[in-house]
Amino acid sequence: MLQNYFKIALRNLLKNKTNTFINVTGLSIGMTCCILIVLYVADELNFDRFWPQGERIYRMALERKYPDRSTKYAIIPPSYAQSVSKEIPEIEQTVRVFNFNGQGATLIRHNDKTLEEKGFIFADSTFFQVFQIPLVEGTPTKVLSRPNTVVLTQRTARRLFGAANPIGKTLELVQGQKLEISGICADVPANGHFAFDFLASTVSLRQVEQLNHISFAAYTYLLLKPHTQAATVEAKLPKVVEKYAAGEVERNFGVSYKDYIKAGNGYFYFLQPIRDIHLDSNLEAEFQPNGNRTLVYLFSVIALFILLIACINFMNLATARSSERAREVGVRKAMGSTKGQLAAQFLTESVMLSVFSFLVSVGLVALFLPYFNNLANKQLTLRYFLDWSLLPVLPALAIFVGLLAGSYPAGVLSAFEPIKVLKGKFLSTRQGYLLRNGLVVFQFSISIILIIGTIIVYRQLQYLQDKELGFAKESVINLKGAGFLGNKTETFKREIEQLSGVESVGGANATLGDRQAYFGITFRKDGDNESVTGRGTLVDDRYLQTMRMTMLAGRPFERTFNDSTSVILNEEAVTKLGLTDPIGKKIISPDNFAQQDGPPVFYTVVGVVKNFHFSSLHERIVPLFVLNDRLVGRFNNDIIVRFKTTNSKPLVSQMETIWKRYQPDQPFHYSFLDTDLEALYKTEQVSQRIFGVFSLLAIFIACMGLLGLAIYVIQQRTKEIGVRKVLGASVISITALLSQDFIKLVLIAMLIASPIAWYAVDRWLQNFAYRIDIEWWVFVVAGVLSMGIAVLTVSFQSIKAALMNPVKSLKSE
Repeated sequence: MLQNYFKIALRNLLKNKTNTFINVTGLSIGMTCCILIVLYVADELNFDRFWPQGERIYRMALERKYPDRSTKYAIIPPSYAQSVSKEIPEIEQTVRVFNFNGQGATLIRHNDKTLEEKGFIFADSTFFQVFQIPLVEGTPTKVLSRPNTVVLTQRTARRLFGAANPIGKTLELVQGQKLEISGICADVPANGHFAFDFLASTVSLRQVEQLNHISFAAYTYLLLKPHTQAATVEAKLPKVVEKYAAGEVERNFGVSYKDYIKAGNGYFYFLQPIRDIHLDSNLEAEFQPNGNRTLVYLFSVIALFILLIACINFMNLATARSSERAREVGVRKAMGSTKGQLAAQFLTESVMLSVFSFLVSVGLVALFLPYFNNLANKQLTLRYFLDWSLLPVLPALAIFVGLLAGSYPAGVLSAFEPIKVLKGKFLSTRQGYLLRNGLVVFQFSISIILIIGTIIVYRQLQYLQDKELGFAKESVINLKGAGFLGNKTETFKREIEQLSGVESVGGANATLGDRQAYFGITFRKDGDNESVTGRGTLVDDRYLQTMRMTMLAGRPFERTFNDSTSVILNEEAVTKLGLTDPIGKKIISPDNFAQQDGPPVFYTVVGVVKNFHFSSLHERIVPLFVLNDRLVGRFNNDIIVRFKTTNSKPLVSQMETIWKRYQPDQPFHYSFLDTDLEALYKTEQVSQRIFGVFSLLAIFIACMGLLGLAIYVIQQRTKEIGVRKVLGASVISITALLSQDFIKLVLIAMLIASPIAWYAVDRWLQNFAYRIDIEWWVFVVAGVLSMGIAVLTVSFQSIKAALMNPVKSLKSE
């Protein structure tokens, strides 16, 4: 029986080649999209699932309340690891991890070469007890227990030392610190919210061992005892905070802890399950940019819809051609076939078609996976097909799609009454006609929603790139790692400034766009207890002029003035401090940069700069306090060079030559500021690309189904077309007649899709502090585009039918 099913199914598929081609193409593309998204989603959902005790590991994070706002941080004061371990018995172990260089590199001397290593972090000796990464060499409790020791991953050990055993050997950092290699651990999988190549001990580090419950520096992880609820631990944190932070608040801010809290300040700690960090956490000072659970779900829904559009093509074409198979059904039923046997026959056809489409889609996945990786900024490989969790899913997907696509046609065809169909009284029901039209409307509704989403994402990205930022981002080179120049910084900048093609040179401790590099700082007016917390940065005397920022009052920093305790405010800071005539006013900060734990510092306001966007446009402008770098001895992390030449390559080469003269052991790194700022919206760029590609695919699959329906309808109306031509109908009128029903369906789809698309894109735009307005013409463009594509698809067959010789049309059966 099964063999018979397969034979008949194969015969029918080969007989209707056009339908088979349309269905295979649509299902193959739909399954390809679905498989690629399944790989993407599986990778995202498996982040941090490899930690052996992952269900008990939590990161302790902070919501810092300020009088007028709050900010959530992934890093917390270092001393809390010990304090919570002491005060809360439900905590089994704690570990602190420090990433002092952020996204920057650590420079290491090895074999007379200077190497840049980005995966260099510090951790407590309890690290391997909490995370249980296998050690190839060393003991978990001892490898980080001594000062100046470091553990390498296996990959790093092989890269640096080859087959030799590196245990006991020394690594030298460029700044002079020497680290003994005390252990080798297994490589950390890439799908974790943090990874490393070098793990150095925190023992004896002054900035780590110092008592500190209010300044943020440490990623702090808690290993809870078995069966402990995170909420139980969270409920005990406020008392720990009050016990340990109160004294430090009074010493640093000069007010009692109760008054500090009453003024609107506060420290509210919470726990994050380590397995949820990648998709659900977007805090200040994250290890690296995390994913987005909403985006993962959105891509999943889009892939599902594209697959549904392909399934609908099969349903529509199968039910539309049901009259051609009615006699077959009638004969089979007359010969004794049951409804179940007929349904099985038709389901066999759909499953065979689906399985064949699946095999084609596997080949397409292998072909297009590199392009998808580039599109989605991933490193997915075909080895995911061998993952035990995905291995049964993909074949099951093929069978499920076949059953889904064939279920309705099988039900319709197997329900025909044999007496009626054998007498030739079978007619397509109105119910079937309405269902087919409804499915076409559904297809085009999804396509229009995707087109609208693509247009909105593109326009928002263009808005972000074109918006006035308060400074000139073009023609600016950012020289990174300038902090290594030390006391040679000023001489280096002056030499760069003398190069032909250089307009001006400035220095700062923070890169524009890197919000985390702008340190938190608190100020209050002299004689006022109300504090304002904002962001701070250190710049030199030429920075504001080099970036072409606008001074609204006062002056920028100047070399001829002693500006070590001068401050320039942005407009937001002036407003929050309540200064009506700020120039010359004294403001006080408890943050003493020149002397740690020193007394509060009085600063004189010398200027007001127009608000500028020093972070991404996801966030609103906050109070900014611009300090002079003389405060810390002319230290610049970044040197910015504004150039006036159209060809920057020779200039970059000249700057590299000068750099090598000053710092021969350190690599020369530069970037263009406008490129750096564009990279802030990488997630949105991925969304734009994926929306664009999926929109095209959805339209393509929907139009293939529309083409199949148009071919069928025209074949059914061949004689009608011949009669109309004999009676004098023109080609245009016949084309319009055949196209109008499909155009109506696209119009209905546009009316349904528009409000849904508006709601979806409005929710997405809420992620931005600065956003475009959703304008009416976007919906019109999406509708007209869909209409145009549909009309072109149908018109080709319509014109072909209208040009047919009426004599042949009237003779056709």
